[in-house]
Amino acid sequence: MRNPYRAFLDLLPPRPLQVGTVTAVNADIATIGLPGGGTLSARGTAAVGQRVFVRDGVIEKAKPPR
Repeated sequence: MRNPYRAFLDLLPPRPLQVGTVTAVNADIATIGLPGGGTLSARGTAAVGQRVFVRDGVIEKAKPPR
């Protein structure tokens, strides 16, 4: 028998991968500016000016600053 909770989660769309530039860092939380003008906060290690990939509030990968 299939797990009903797992079946429910399979109905939800996957979390999108977003890309942006780190504008501020406070402890382990980075503020990220998105290309469309929005901002978001994410957990993880990054430096100001780095381009990062974020999914579900966590920095997945960071590129070196330009």
